[in-house]
Amino acid sequence: MSKDKNKEEVEIDINEAVEDNIQEKVETTTEELLSQEKDRYLRLFAEFENYKKRTSKERIELFKSANQELMSAILPILDDLDRGIVEVKKVKDKETLKGLELISNKLNSILSQKGLEKVIVKKGDIFDAEIHEAITQIPAPSKKMVGKIIDTTESGYKLGDKIIRYPKVVVGN
Repeated sequence: MSKDKNKEEVEIDINEAVEDNIQEKVETTTEELLSQEKDRYLRLFAEFENYKKRTSKERIELFKSANQELMSAILPILDDLDRGIVEVKKVKDKETLKGLELISNKLNSILSQKGLEKVIVKKGDIFDAEIHEAITQIPAPSKKMVGKIIDTTESGYKLGDKIIRYPKVVVGN
């Protein structure tokens, strides 16, 4: 009987060891699965956040580019309005001048609220090919005007940080 008893004890020990081993594997497998699922979840969440950021940027760029097309189409009207004001000043018709200036100010105010700004160019500024467009060069009236802006023929405009039309200038040579 002692042999049978030892045999039974050994079988019980073996069975317990096998069950412990199986239990450890199940726990390890469960922990690994949980870890893998957490990793997948975090990656998916990060990918979704990146998607949201990317689509938001694309939407903003779309609005900016749509605005840019509209603003570019309006620029010739602003130029004509400015030329009209200059001509009315020559005639000295104060009422018409006042009306044109009111319209010009209101239009410029609305466009500036939408992000359109005039590029400020002064006579005597140094010519910079990055922000100016030279349409011609003329002999400079003095030596210190060489390479500088003599006159502006057409105003330039920025929409936000981007120049949508470069100011056309005459440069001293």
